[in-house]
Amino acid sequence: MNNPLKYLGRLLPGARSGGRAQPASRHSAAGAGWRCLFVTGLLAWAGALRAAGIEVVDDRGVTVRWDAPPQRIVTLLPSLTETVCELGQCARLVGVDRYSNWPASLDKLPRVGGGIDPNVEAIVALRPDAVLLAQSSRVIDRLEGLGLKVVALEPKSHADVQRVLGKVGQVLGVDAAQSQRVWRHIDAAVSAAAQSLPARVKNTRVYFEVNRAPYGAGTSSFIGETLTRLGVQNIVPAHLGPFPKLNPEFVVRANPDLIMVGDRNFEGMTQRPGWRGIRAVREDRLCVFPDAESDVLVRPGPRMAEAARLMARCLQDKAP
Repeated sequence: MNNPLKYLGRLLPGARSGGRAQPASRHSAAGAGWRCLFVTGLLAWAGALRAAGIEVVDDRGVTVRWDAPPQRIVTLLPSLTETVCELGQCARLVGVDRYSNWPASLDKLPRVGGGIDPNVEAIVALRPDAVLLAQSSRVIDRLEGLGLKVVALEPKSHADVQRVLGKVGQVLGVDAAQSQRVWRHIDAAVSAAAQSLPARVKNTRVYFEVNRAPYGAGTSSFIGETLTRLGVQNIVPAHLGPFPKLNPEFVVRANPDLIMVGDRNFEGMTQRPGWRGIRAVREDRLCVFPDAESDVLVRPGPRMAEAARLMARCLQDKAP
């Protein structure tokens, strides 16, 4: 029964007679009681159906509602794209940002620019039911002003990743147990990666560079939390923030035992003043990850399990 109120209309007095009330009979009074109870119950049921649907509070504290799970979704952050797909709903994506490149099935989807400052016209043309993006995006107000439903989610820590999995699952209308299973797999994989490491790598002092500015992964970031769980020391303390911009001299003074960096950010690193004297550079204890692996490492989403294994392999190979 798709429309309970339409069905209810057929039960009301006069509904079968073009709106003309029929004369009362001795039997009509007898049925009035059960009909009143039935109609009351049906009205309550109809109200419950109208109240049902999807309701999500995003990272801005904004409540976003849908009458039914959105079927046309645009994502503007790779980790959110990957989360939608990991929850088995890749088919609902109608557009993604230019950096979303996993899984391979995304290749056929329209690209709508960068995540921070995307092409608003291209997004609107896709007629999305929901736009998932970072809280730092500059176009949230504009998209909402055009009538689009926007959910801002920006994971920065392990706890954030678990929370965002649940939030995206809510948007999609999937069983909460499915989001929980994905998180348990990630958590178990990080623990397994830590257990695979020999005692000799424990307490290795590590610097992870996420951008050649340089920006480092701090202890409080999801990358830093993974390093901590692997049993190594991060030279970037928590009080500097998740991904602070560093003075290159800071790294020289910290003198890490090992450096992790993506290939796209490695060029010129060892030419910085004083960096040839850093122990990791001097002893060739650098893990330079190819682009595909670097993408895995810097995205706080369902592939953090694979990221932990990549870091563990680096430590196995390069730690003193």
